[in-house]
Amino acid sequence: MLATETKSLDVLETLNEQKKTPALTDGFHLVVDALKLNGIDTMFGVAGIPITDLARLAQTEGIKYIGFRHEQSAGNAAAIAGYLTQKPGICLTVSAPGFLNGLVAVANATTNGFPMIQISGSSDREIVDLQQGDYEELDQMNAAKPYTKAAFRVNKPEDIGIGLARAIRAAVSGRPGGVYLDLPAEVLGAALDADAGAKSLMRVVDAAPRQIPAQESIQRALDLLASAQRPLIILGKGAAFAQADADIRNFIEKTGIPYLPMSMAKGLLPDNHPQSAAAARSLVLAQADVVMLIGARLNWLLGHGKAPQWSATAKFIQVDISPTEMDSNRPVAAPIVGDIGSAVATLLAALKPGSIRPGAAWLKAIAERKQHNADSMAARLAKNPNPMDFYSALRAIRDVLANKSDVYVVNEGANTLDLGRNVIDMYEPRKRLDSGTWGVMGIGMGYAIGAAVTSGKPVVAIEGDSAFGFCGMEIETICRYELPVVTVVFNNGGIYRGDDVNHSGGADPSPTILMKNARYDRLIEAFGGTGHHVTDPQSLARALSDALASGKPAIINCVIDPKAGTESGHLQNLNPTSQIGNGRK
Repeated sequence: MLATETKSLDVLETLNEQKKTPALTDGFHLVVDALKLNGIDTMFGVAGIPITDLARLAQTEGIKYIGFRHEQSAGNAAAIAGYLTQKPGICLTVSAPGFLNGLVAVANATTNGFPMIQISGSSDREIVDLQQGDYEELDQMNAAKPYTKAAFRVNKPEDIGIGLARAIRAAVSGRPGGVYLDLPAEVLGAALDADAGAKSLMRVVDAAPRQIPAQESIQRALDLLASAQRPLIILGKGAAFAQADADIRNFIEKTGIPYLPMSMAKGLLPDNHPQSAAAARSLVLAQADVVMLIGARLNWLLGHGKAPQWSATAKFIQVDISPTEMDSNRPVAAPIVGDIGSAVATLLAALKPGSIRPGAAWLKAIAERKQHNADSMAARLAKNPNPMDFYSALRAIRDVLANKSDVYVVNEGANTLDLGRNVIDMYEPRKRLDSGTWGVMGIGMGYAIGAAVTSGKPVVAIEGDSAFGFCGMEIETICRYELPVVTVVFNNGGIYRGDDVNHSGGADPSPTILMKNARYDRLIEAFGGTGHHVTDPQSLARALSDALASGKPAIINCVIDPKAGTESGHLQNLNPTSQIGNGRK
């Protein structure tokens, strides 16, 4: 037999053997395939055992992977991506400590109603269940349950598809929230027949179906509004998440009812809209006789709806997808249970022209209070103290952003957050991202990265110096991915303010004091970004304008008077002080 004939026979034999050997896949590939099948194209995380190859494979297969320095920031980015897109943001973490770091963000997402899924690798179930001391041993699924909307564990690779499908549906249906998906290392590495694996995957259909409210609930609410002399609408971030912007604006304008936006609902209608009652907040809360809540909850942010902040006789209408939210603090006279988009559309369809007319005296009182408070704010903003205070610095930022409605604003801190919410106007929905329902610090860089990656638009993160410290290392992430994020650190040298002293007389700084004369601008220079050090409003405005024009990562170290600000910002009533010890003076 000729050599060529022998070679041909060998090739045929090899091909025949390949036909006999089924193609294989594994858990890593099935996770990526399941994500892609469900239209998920971005992942935020921190690589390590046992999910490093999952991150690599996801990137190879076309999923954008953003690697962070800490899992909590990765989770915050995933959460805000979910809020902005209505699809679950994905956070990928390692086991045990990495899982726990991410869990803070998942819990925050659940509290705020943001859809996200934390996918974590975990240790061998048999060893964990017998507590035999595996590497990073922790029963992660059960640890996650109290802080998430749902928690699932996949024990077989062929169940990866259904596990992810259940996680997606749980994250986005009803009131959105954080979901945990546990993937043991042995499941990720397990091989199975490729055809069987492909057939096991699921594409979720109608993950967040419309929930149409009952017609009688719509009419009850409209009748109550029609009877009101001093009606008020409160818009929460649930209203912004719903992306029913046109209908919400149409309903408010057709009824003529004054409205109050919660902080992340700013921009649903532009802040300079004539019906905005934001500048008369105390008045409208105290005197409104009928209040319609749209995507807002009567939690601590609204004084639980109770006197003296509210009228004791006020009646409430609440639009919420969760029936158990009704009557949480005050009786709800007209509950509307349904998704906000469907509810507002139904309200509009049933609204009769001229049936709802706020009292003239009510509108006059609001207008007068708005003008009074606007004049007071204008006088405060017109001052030019040296060193800068919060108001003069925020005025400079406000003026730069006034004609840049495409810019996302991330805001956190104590005074930085409280005053920033009042000074920085928003003109488009979902452009203001802040600490939200929990008031948690450290969301800044994660939210900024999530917004920049999701939208491709510039982001300005206005940070208190204390808040920035929780997540500041993510400036390296911002520089590594060359994201258009400008971070303004309001540096007054302390938590709340920088002039406290050690009341024991010792050498250690006070518990609320940070380093004096810190140069946050120099941090970003280590990673190739641009730093600016400013001490007056004019320099701040120039630096911010230049940084935004460059489209490159930048930090502006904005020096604020150490004596500016108040203890606990606007939340002084929530911070008890010792009545007998050596506490604050």
